[in-house]
Amino acid sequence: MKKILLTFIVLIVLLSGCVSQIDNPTNNTNVTKNTTLIEDIIAPIINSITSRNQTNLKTFTSENQLQDYLEERAEQGGYYTTDNIFTTTTGIADLGTKSSPQVESATDYSTTNIQVSGVDEPDIVKNDGKYIYAVSREKISIIDAFPAESASLLSTIALEGVQEIFINQDKLIVFGIDYNYPEMYEPVGIAKTDMAIMPYYSNPLSFVKIYNVSNRSNPILARDLSFDGNYYDSRMIGDFVYIILNQGFYHIAEEPIPLPRIIEDNITQNASIEEIHYSDEIANPDTFTTIVSINPHTGELNKAIYLMDSAHNMYVSQNNIYTTSQKWRGDEQTIIHKISITNGQIQYQTQGEVPGTILNQFSMDEFENNFRVATTIGRVSRSGSDSTNNIYIFDKNLAQIGSVEDLAPGERIYSARFMGARAYLVTFKKVDPLFVIDLSNPTNPIVLGKLKIPGYSDYLHPYDENHLIGLGKETVESETGDFAWYQGVKLSLFDVSDVSNPRELAKVEIGDRGTDSFALNDHRAFLFNKEKNLLVLPISLAEIDEGDYAGEVADNAYGEYTFQGAFVFDISLAGFVERGRITHVSSDELLKSGYYFQSENSVQRSLYMDNTLYTISNNWIKMNNLADLSEINSVDLQTVCPTQGC
Repeated sequence: MKKILLTFIVLIVLLSGCVSQIDNPTNNTNVTKNTTLIEDIIAPIINSITSRNQTNLKTFTSENQLQDYLEERAEQGGYYTTDNIFTTTTGIADLGTKSSPQVESATDYSTTNIQVSGVDEPDIVKNDGKYIYAVSREKISIIDAFPAESASLLSTIALEGVQEIFINQDKLIVFGIDYNYPEMYEPVGIAKTDMAIMPYYSNPLSFVKIYNVSNRSNPILARDLSFDGNYYDSRMIGDFVYIILNQGFYHIAEEPIPLPRIIEDNITQNASIEEIHYSDEIANPDTFTTIVSINPHTGELNKAIYLMDSAHNMYVSQNNIYTTSQKWRGDEQTIIHKISITNGQIQYQTQGEVPGTILNQFSMDEFENNFRVATTIGRVSRSGSDSTNNIYIFDKNLAQIGSVEDLAPGERIYSARFMGARAYLVTFKKVDPLFVIDLSNPTNPIVLGKLKIPGYSDYLHPYDENHLIGLGKETVESETGDFAWYQGVKLSLFDVSDVSNPRELAKVEIGDRGTDSFALNDHRAFLFNKEKNLLVLPISLAEIDEGDYAGEVADNAYGEYTFQGAFVFDISLAGFVERGRITHVSSDELLKSGYYFQSENSVQRSLYMDNTLYTISNNWIKMNNLADLSEINSVDLQTVCPTQGC
């Protein structure tokens, strides 16, 4: 590398000398031209060489080389982190014009609760202020939802395996798994009955379908793509949708490795072995991670493939995708891969390593070109814990520049939220410490304060710059062990304006042990608007009838389900006030429920358009007035419409 750089330095000197002999050095215009020439020609070459050296990417030249590489990794054991980049642009499809309908729409409407401004996340429900697009029971329903008084079902798209969607003006982007594609790979020389070896595995196929919905009563499939691998996640930035897929494989000596494919209109495009990139720093490569970008309006498609293990977590800023994978051998480590994304172009940047494991996407953040991550090292159990919790800060090259370590020994992270120059962590085993951490100096982060209270928060949401909403569970410490019993769902409002002394301004406990909410595990089910003083949560309410107990109710006693639906709160700095509840579930369903409650009528999402609150289950969309929660209308989603609309 030094020899290469030295060669280019000599070239710069020679080129500069040649130019100076031709141009008058006192001529400012010529000097500018000389400088520009050097920057435009030489600097990009040096930067390219430096980038390739940093990522240590290589390409295979043959199938045998790939086999040898996998054999070597298997013999060495340990962790792997290989990378491969394969970028193509397919033919441009005619997807129709990019336009918005000239129809009456809400002036104020909610969108999906996301982590990063400008980076949309897929969901089972989307809306554009006029129409609602809802995934339910192997179909997508399109509803003319505004105004609520005349809401009606316009059309349905029957689609097995559908999981999530985006809406981008007149384009509906749909993701899912093709369960009807059971392509099997049979290793050579191994009996089909040898279950100990488990040699047989299917190659899952994921689909991305783009519908032109300029006529919502008649959606038209404009593009139908399939990719090898399991659909993992996606994001939408502007007009580009980025999709992440994981294709695992078993390496059996001398058996060909199935390389990722794109299938469009029954035409298959295979990745060639020369397009697969890898790194010697990866010990256990067993997955092709494919990142695809698609512009649903122009049809532009780019693809990048990385040979690594499955992505465990993902964080996406407006400029970069960060994926993580685990290193299980030796010390507990998480490997972080950084991939840049610019107008649909995908380019691997670098990788880094951090001690411990990452909880979820909210444990990661990018701020002022630095990457921040919260991890837990070790394990927490009733029999004993050796865990610690930490925050690490990396520069743009994923080189560590700062850290705060050994927080809350014996506990683990339950939630994290980065907000500008601060980070908030909730750890838990028996009580809930909320940590306030100053990250304004990334080389020297400092714990400013902490608050210990019963219970914990699974999710933290900003109320404003000095207040947080916490959603989790109330708890009661066990009298016989080093743990606590979960109780009802807990809402907290934290004041962090005095960073050295954070306070819990208000709290409310919903139900008893057994009470649950989709929002505890999925932030997209959390609806909040500060200007409207509005907070809506889907709640499965379990309550204990003390009359059923002869004596004191045990802390580990479960309640029986008495309600499922949306809890609607007024929220302000004064606390939480319940406005009311909206349900799609009949009392008969609740009476028939057992230890677990599941229903197609369970409210999973909510949204608002102007002054109407919409609650969505698999079977229904109900519309209620936000002022008094009186019902306005409802739409039955059980209907399957004919091809030309309902």
